[in-house]
This record gives sequence, structure tokens and C-alpha cells, in this order.
Amino acid sequence: MSLHPARANPGHQLADHNVDRRMILLSLMAPIVGTGGAFGAWLLLKSIAIVTNALWFGRISAEVVEISDSAVGLAIVTIPVIGSLIIGAMARFGSEKIRGHGIPEAIETILYGESRLSLKVAVLKPISAAISIGSGGPFGAEGPIIMTGGAIGSLFAQCFHLSAAERKTLLVAGAAAGMTAIFGTPMAAILLAVEILLFEWKPRSFVPVVISVLVATAWRPELIGHGPMFPATWPLPDTRWLVAGSAGIGVIVGLQAALLSNLLYRIEDMFHRIPLHWMWWPAIAAVVVGVGGLVDARVLGAGYSNIQALVDGSMAVRAVLLLLVVKAVVWLVALGSGTSGGVLAPLLILGGAAGCIAGIWLPGSAGFWAMIGMAGIMSGAMRAPITGALFAAELTGRFDALPAVIAASGFAYAISVLCMRRSILTEKIARRGRHILQEYTVDPLDWQQAGQLMTPEPATLPADMTIQSALRFFTEEATHRSYPVVDIEGRLLGLASRSDALRWKVGTFDERTTLAETLSDASQTVAYPETPCGVIADLIVESGVARVPIVDRDTHKVVGILSRQDLLKARSAQRTSESRRTRFGR
Repeated sequence: MSLHPARANPGHQLADHNVDRRMILLSLMAPIVGTGGAFGAWLLLKSIAIVTNALWFGRISAEVVEISDSAVGLAIVTIPVIGSLIIGAMARFGSEKIRGHGIPEAIETILYGESRLSLKVAVLKPISAAISIGSGGPFGAEGPIIMTGGAIGSLFAQCFHLSAAERKTLLVAGAAAGMTAIFGTPMAAILLAVEILLFEWKPRSFVPVVISVLVATAWRPELIGHGPMFPATWPLPDTRWLVAGSAGIGVIVGLQAALLSNLLYRIEDMFHRIPLHWMWWPAIAAVVVGVGGLVDARVLGAGYSNIQALVDGSMAVRAVLLLLVVKAVVWLVALGSGTSGGVLAPLLILGGAAGCIAGIWLPGSAGFWAMIGMAGIMSGAMRAPITGALFAAELTGRFDALPAVIAASGFAYAISVLCMRRSILTEKIARRGRHILQEYTVDPLDWQQAGQLMTPEPATLPADMTIQSALRFFTEEATHRSYPVVDIEGRLLGLASRSDALRWKVGTFDERTTLAETLSDASQTVAYPETPCGVIADLIVESGVARVPIVDRDTHKVVGILSRQDLLKARSAQRTSESRRTRFGR
């Protein structure tokens, strides 16, 4: 009789990163997605300008204007209501996914929707955002463009035979390209993708996102403009105050971020108690927005001119206080109603205003401390500290302030995670019953190998054992559900299990037949001592076998066995290493 060795799993290539030719394919697709994201951003900004001109100035124009320059009298209350009624109808009869910030919806699609966004969302989201912001909604364009750019990437990906992970890469590439085109912040856009959207840091996703962002950067001067969006020219404060003062403002805006997030979702809960369909909620909130516009017209619309004034340090303290209070009220109420709009521009205004006021007691320009507040609040509210720091530096072109913005971002992030269980983005998803962990850790199964976790020299069954003896063994002596069957030289032939014994018992097998004869034609998935435990976990799931034999690659002799219990112990050991505290060598 000729004994056939067990069929081995193809050798797993050990490397620092898992990458293959699919990365090249995605990288070739990325320029198209980056171009789509850039033109999507351009179209969104033009649409906002057209709606703003039509509603507030009574003309057809794509020129960028400020709502505060209009003179419409009491119509300042009715125009936001009209825009909100349109948005409510679009959400109810078009797609409910156009409601909200934009970024939480993108995250939810990535994690739970296989990165599939529909054409309807790609069309309706920018239209609804243009109507919302153009009619006075106190939002920015970044959330909508992230959703729109993501939809462009997702739709393009769906034209090809791609996996959900590959669709995610192109979705995020489109979102990052859109953000880059609007703000001119390529580094921050890439880091936003990593910190908030990708939920991984792999070459497969990182490289295409970088390419997409670079393409959008190349398109930006032709479509939108070049240079920093909010250039700053003030000198840096004395270095003795630079980092310490920035850290202090980081603490302040970190608390501000926690307060704003808490108030936002309390207001959202209030809207859910209103006995009217949700399509009417934005119109109710728009009344508050309009009244806020009567108090201070600068709170209407995206308010990018307010950000520039704060960065310049040219705004009077009383005007800053008024902007801080009124903008916070109208933004929280409008966003809590479920209308379409972003969070980033309002956060920049509120954080900048807080930094500007705190800067009264600190040396240097008020504009510098406003920029510090902007970096801190973005970090604290969105839980993206590296993005927040670089975003502020790129927006203003002041990379010499990086130590200060890093201090503000780091301290704001620390305060935020201590005070809030979730960010302003993930809280919305959690309220739909889905928990998201934003911490990036290395899976212990991916860095440990089979040889480290396996049980060495496991109990085996000889190839010449008869079925009769095997039945007796499984009935009286066996302590495991399965055992490797080896030949006289210790080479693996297969795996005999309790289910095999039951099949032999109820079947018509000759009891004198040996295990070698029974298993000689069977195939058995095996692994090697150097195989990553994560690969073995996948093998266990695919094969349904609870114990995988570990064999020497050259001799095919059994050197160990790895069970599901062993894999679970690896995770338990990691938890213990995080919680067990010792000193010195104890």
C-alpha cells in the first residue's frame, strides 16, 4: 500500500506587510478617483455659491459671497426654513442617507455596508449640502464632500470585480481627494483617512490614497485656487510660552469639544421626542438658525471669512464672544435636527474663537492662539490628533508652529478621551446600535507564530492501529476530539477524530482495517512552525477542524499541534500584559 502524505497548506510568505499586485491595480485606479473627488469638490463649492447668490442676493452667479453682506430684512428667518423644507423632502422621498454630518455615514458604510454607496447618494448629498449651506445652514462643506468623494470612489469601484476592502480603499481615496481639493491640506487628508476612515494602515490602502490625494492637489490650483486657505503672517510668540500656552488651550478646547458633543446629542434626543415626522425637524431648527442670523448674520453659512478673521486676529473681543455663543447655538440645533451639513468648519470657528479669547491673557497675536484652538478642537472632537495638528499648519501655511499645534492637539485629545466615551462622529453610529473601537493595535495572532503557541510532541496514533483499537481508544482513553495519525517515521497521514470513530461504529468498516488504509486518501490541512497564528485561525474557520497539526516543512514529521484554545490563550496573554502591573523583575 502506498501512503500519501497529508496535503499541506501553501507556504505563507512572511513579511512586514501583506501586499500583492492588487495594490498596483488600485494605484492605477486612484488617479481617476482623485480627479473625481477634486471635480466633486469644485462642483459642490460652485453649487453652494449659486444657491447663496440666488436666495440671498436674487441673482444667478457662481461668485463666492458672504451671506452677512446681504440685506434681506426679516427674510433672514424664512430663507433657512425654505432650504430646510427642501432638504427634509429630499431625505424622505430621495434617500435618508443624505441626513447628518457625512463622515459618520461614510464610516458606517465602510464598516457595515461593504463600502457600497449608491448613485442616488452621490447625487443627492452634494445637492442637499449646497441647499443647506447656501440657504444659511451653519455648516461647512467638508462632511458633504467626504461623503460625495467617497461615493464617487465607491461607484467607480463597483464597476469592477473588487473585494469590500478594495472598494473601501477607493471610497476613502475619493473622500480624501475631495477634502484636499477644498482645503488644500494633502497631508491632513491622508492622515484623516488613516485615523478616521480606513481602520487600518496597510500599503494596499495607504498608497492608493496618497496617489489620489496628490492628483487632487495637482487639480486644485486649476479648479479652486492655490496656497493656504487661511494664510497667516503673524510672528510666533516667545518660545517660553509657545508649548505651555498651547497645551493649556488644548485642555480648554478639549473640554469645549466634550461639552459640544454632549449638547449636540441632547438636542438630537429632544428632536426625537417631537411628535412630527423627522422630515419637518430641519425646518423647526431653521427658525432658530434664522433668529441667530438676526442676532449676528456671520453665523449663517460656512463662515470661512470668520475663520480668516480669527486667524488674522482682526476680530474684536466682543464680536468673538458673540460669534462663539450664537454660532454654537445655531449649529448644535441645526445639526441635531438631522439636516445635511458638516462639522469641521463650525468646529474650527468655535475652537478658534475659544483660543482667541484665551489668548487675551497670553503673549503674541490673537490669531496665533485662534489657530491653536482650531487644531485642538478638531483633535478633541474628532479624535484625530495628528490630523488636527497638520490640518491647522497646512490651512495657515505656518509649519513653524508645529510644536505648538502638536501640544494643543495632544492635550485636547487626552481630555476628550477622558471625558467622552465616543467622539462626535462615532456617537451617532453608536446610537444606531453599532460600537466602533478606534484604537489601532496589532493582533497577537498576526505577530506570533505556530511554533510559539503549539503544544509540542503531541499525542499521536500509529498508522497501523486498527479501527477496532481506535474505537476502543476514543471510547476509553481519548482526552481530545482528534489526534494526528503518523507513519513509522512520524510523518503525518491525517487526523482521526471522534466523529470518525462514530462513523466507523455505525458504518460497515472492517474492524481489522488500519488507520493508514482508512486515511491514506484523505487530505489534511497542516501548518508549519513559522506559520503566523492568524493564518491558522483562518484555516480553522475554513476547515472546521478544531486542532491543526504542525509539521516540519522538510520532513513532514509532526512537531506539535495548535488548537482553538491555544489561539484564545494568545489573546488572553495580551490582555494580561496590558493590565498586569509589576516592578523590576517581578
